[in-house]
Order: sequence, then C-alpha cells, then structure tokens
Amino acid sequence: MLATNIHQALARDLAQAESSRIQLPQFSRLHPAMDIADSYAIQREWVRLQLQQGRRAIGHKIGLTSRAMQIASQITEPDYGTLLDSMLLRDGSEVEAARFIVPRLEVEFAFILARPLKGPNLGLVDVLNATDYVIPALELIDARIEQFDRDTKAPRKVLDTIADNAANAGIVLGGRPMRPDQVDWRWAGALLFKNGVVEESGLGAAVLNHPANGVAWLANTLAAHDEGLAAGETVLGGSFTRPVACAAGDVFHADYGALGSISLRFV
Repeated sequence: MLATNIHQALARDLAQAESSRIQLPQFSRLHPAMDIADSYAIQREWVRLQLQQGRRAIGHKIGLTSRAMQIASQITEPDYGTLLDSMLLRDGSEVEAARFIVPRLEVEFAFILARPLKGPNLGLVDVLNATDYVIPALELIDARIEQFDRDTKAPRKVLDTIADNAANAGIVLGGRPMRPDQVDWRWAGALLFKNGVVEESGLGAAVLNHPANGVAWLANTLAAHDEGLAAGETVLGGSFTRPVACAAGDVFHADYGALGSISLRFV
C-alpha cells in the first residue's frame, strides 16, 4: 500500500484539479503498485479536505452497479463515493458547464434513510425497512483524472475513478418522493431527453436487479471499516443508464412517468 503522505498529496492534487479544471495524469500509471485500498484512502483524504473547508457530508453514491460497466472497468463489484452539500443542484436550475471538466449525466433513484443502516449481512428488505422515501435523481459526474492517458491513450482504471470520489460532481433530486413499498423499483424507470431527443432510457432492475441491493452492498462494505449509513442520509443507488455528455446550451429533461420529472439547463 502507498504511504499516507502520498495519499494526502494526491488528494490535494484532486482538489486543485477541481478548482483549476485541469485534469491530472492517471494515478494508477504514476503509482503502478496502487491498489483499491489506496484509492479509497485517497478518496477519504479528499473528503477530509472538503470538510475542513466547511462542506458537509450528506450521503453516499454508488457506482459501477450495472454488469456492462463492471466488465468495462474490469471490476466485479460496485464502488462508492461521498456526497457533499456543495454538490446539490436545484431541479429546473441553470448550471454553468464551465464549472466542470467533462460533465455527464446519469439517471438514478435516491434513497433517503429514516434509520441507520450498518452491516454486515444486510439485504434488500433491510434497506427498504430503513428507507423513509425514494426519489428520482440525476447524478452529474466529472473526471478530474484523465479518462485517457495523455501519452499512451490507455483508458483510466477503476483505481483512478474511486480515488476521484467515484467521479461524483453533482446531484439533482426531483419528481415525486415515494414510500419504498409504494413502487416496484425494479420496474420503475425513466427517459432522459437531451435537447428534446431521447438519449437514454432504463429500468431500476438494471441496478443489481433492484436499486436497494446497491444500498445493502454499500452498508455491508462500510461495515468492514466499522462505519455505516446514518439516518437522514441520501444514497444514490446507481445509474440505470449510460452517462450522457453535457455542454453549454444543452437542456435535459428526465421523465420518470408517474414519479414525475427532473429538468436541468447548462449555460
């Protein structure tokens, strides 16, 4: 495992990249001995820096929940990151595209917890019983680390994505909040329109067969560090669509059917 001072230095580099909007070389190529434990250690150091600057943790995101994305990333399980209050975007708002490097949108459901969840050995029913409500969500992802190496053009590894807070940059909540037993979340889905054209569509079942399974996985994974999910947390369950690129002038509308819709405009 890499030394703690390296974790801290790379976390500072990530914070600077977010501020300058200049991507970093892939950590996995700069440090070939790096492993997933290093990636999460870098992520924790980055979160610590954000909290020191006055930001507040409001929950977690889960990524790589679809089988296709796991195969593409050469990983057999999801990953996770931390949501901060500074990431909240208002439904229907205008977002400055230049704030980000390569912004993309994903379509998800967010679980708002009524009670704490701490593993191990939690399952889907445990998550549903602990959930206050589920609400449509869009996740804005970004890449502070190069997606393709500047010299070799090799794609980044999941090690880089995890270190980069699982690529999270923003979150939009909207539509109708629903109690977890009011909807069959496997069959709940959405159409994502970009400039009036359907770019993506999907169903909740694409997320580990049920979006709540991702939340259970997260709680069980955090238990290994003697951590858990707190009451009131927002947990993004994972995308059931591929990421769709955003640029100034783009207008997005996610239609969740009976669950309402979310809109966002990039300027």
